[in-house]
Amino acid sequence: MSKPEQSRWRGAVLYQIYPRSYLDTNGDGVGDLPGITQKLDYIASLGVDGIWISPFFASPMKDFGYDVSDYCAVDPIFGTLEDFDQLLDRAHDYGLKVIIDQVYAHTSDEHAWFTESRQSRNNPKADWYVWQDPKPDGTPPNNWQAVFGGAAWTWDARRQQYYMHNFLPEQPQLNVHNPEVQDALLATARFWLDRGVDGFRLDAINFAMHDREFRDNPPWDPAGRTITRPFDLQRREHNQSQPEVPEFLKRVRELTDEYGDRYTVAEVASDDPLPTMRSYTWGDDRLTAAYSFDFLYAQTLTAKRVRRSQGNWTGSLEEGWPSWEFSNHDAPRCVSRWYDGPDRPRFAKLTNALLLCLKGNPILYQGEELGLTQVDVPFEALQDPEAIANWPRTLGRDGARTPMPWEESAPNAGFSQARPWLPVGADHPRLSVDVQEDEPESVLNFTRRLLDIRKGSPALKWGDVSFADSPEPLLIMIRSFGTETVTCLFNLGGSPIEISEAAHLDGTVLIQSDGLDQPPGRVLPPHSFAILKL
Repeated sequence: MSKPEQSRWRGAVLYQIYPRSYLDTNGDGVGDLPGITQKLDYIASLGVDGIWISPFFASPMKDFGYDVSDYCAVDPIFGTLEDFDQLLDRAHDYGLKVIIDQVYAHTSDEHAWFTESRQSRNNPKADWYVWQDPKPDGTPPNNWQAVFGGAAWTWDARRQQYYMHNFLPEQPQLNVHNPEVQDALLATARFWLDRGVDGFRLDAINFAMHDREFRDNPPWDPAGRTITRPFDLQRREHNQSQPEVPEFLKRVRELTDEYGDRYTVAEVASDDPLPTMRSYTWGDDRLTAAYSFDFLYAQTLTAKRVRRSQGNWTGSLEEGWPSWEFSNHDAPRCVSRWYDGPDRPRFAKLTNALLLCLKGNPILYQGEELGLTQVDVPFEALQDPEAIANWPRTLGRDGARTPMPWEESAPNAGFSQARPWLPVGADHPRLSVDVQEDEPESVLNFTRRLLDIRKGSPALKWGDVSFADSPEPLLIMIRSFGTETVTCLFNLGGSPIEISEAAHLDGTVLIQSDGLDQPPGRVLPPHSFAILKL
């Protein structure tokens, strides 16, 4: 069997960097692009295939870079275009690919496009954003709600109309139905491709288009769900995942194909993400991959959830390709979300092993290789507008965005000489890179071995996935490609569990929780795993 098409990207492992929190080199308490460049040797030592850098574009930082005021400029807080070019060149020297965010659903209200659009109803960019007249009684055009709370509409006296925003009022919605808007967005993508980037992560791309008839969203029964915002009380049928989005994504793919084999991954946040993910990645003329929030907001980790999520991607390569994250800049860290016990390093090894055994593109969020915990950021230190607006019902995203710990005994764990923009986690200095480098069985060194094993295993990178029958919380996942078969055993629970005689355990141990090279017995200890090559 030959390698699947796009094998350069299918199965590749990305390392996500949130630049504000990686390393500060100029003493202002905020991470920057030179900080990433300085740590590329560390990143390369992990064994990942590339890095995804969250937004560093010019922005008023109302939503910390996801409110872009200039797509083709680096915000001074992060450095300069020359700093980015140096980062890119140095990463390529290490053999690392560089993926950057693209935010196509909205801009900042300080973007020049919006400044012009809001001046009148007949200027050249009048239709570049989503504008609508009020209802006769002056209320918004429909019932759509914004993610961060309140109506998805804000009144603008200049045009005597409402403009739409799926997130903050400072993030007006682009009218991506408009071909001129598409052309402008693609031009900004070309700017970065010309500089040498290897691909894009498309932020909130299923928010990029709206129902042209502006129909009300239907209600969503709150029974059995935690409600923190009006947004949670309606099914977003008309302001998300519109059927025209894949045609725009074909244009994105057509552009990136001009530059060779480039990676594109869509973020899909919706009530029913699977059809959207497939429609965005189907065939060879759309995106490379897509990911949903299957695991990111899950409150528990169960074998059933893994089987269901992986079971959606067992068909032909043509059906599309998933990516997976367990933690990221938007979601609480999984070792805190899924585990409340005395041995977090053990649990971190388990979750990292599971992530790296899934079919798809694993995305390792900065600090997961250290087993970092979620930080309880006090209200007075919060920066996240969602957390501030909905405190304490929504604790927000700050707890997963705190500074990366590099040196246990250095000020602010080696992140910055100045007071960081968010506090360092109280337990994070003990988990710092310099401490774990010297511990052979640390989460860091364990994760390096896992990544090396995956890199050398066609089955783990590209293989089909199937599951053996097993009771919760035991997960037996089988990856196969050509003549190679890898059996992955996971006890996701806190008690020992027996493995039935039907499961074959006579293979070569690639790695397991306790670092032994003998096949596991028929009882798998709590929160442990074994990966065997048959």
